Amino acid sequence: MKQRIEIDHIGIATHTLEEGSKFWTLLGLQSQGEDDFVEDQGVTTRFFPLSSSKSKQPNIELLQPSGPNTPIGKFLAKRGEGIQQLCLSVDNLEKMIIHLIDNGIKMIDETPRKGAHNSVIAFVHPKSTGGVLVELKQR
Repeated sequence: MKQRIEIDHIGIATHTLEEGSKFWTLLGLQSQGEDDFVEDQGVTTRFFPLSSSKSKQPNIELLQPSGPNTPIGKFLAKRGEGIQQLCLSVDNLEKMIIHLIDNGIKMIDETPRKGAHNSVIAFVHPKSTGGVLVELKQR
């Protein structure tokens, strides 16, 4: 199955967006758009594009949990702040999910769901990726 795959963003779990933003702003990056609360995941996101060019560039996504019993809250309790996931954009998310499942890949989401900024996403289980939580995002 041939699809164009690009790094969309790297998700970093942080206790607060303000603390998590300090380093990235010191590098000269500026957050883009409004912070977004994704209710079903219990997380508020903030994106920092890695380039000011008009072309699509990867982003740093900061992830602040709304509470300790959310996926990011549990991640922070277990592992502390740091990279939580790698997001790859794909041409056709539904076809990619079917392709991966047909080839023995374990998915967290077998059906796409809503992500930050009304994106459509699905997570691949880290057991199938060498320990990395991979988020797939419809381009």
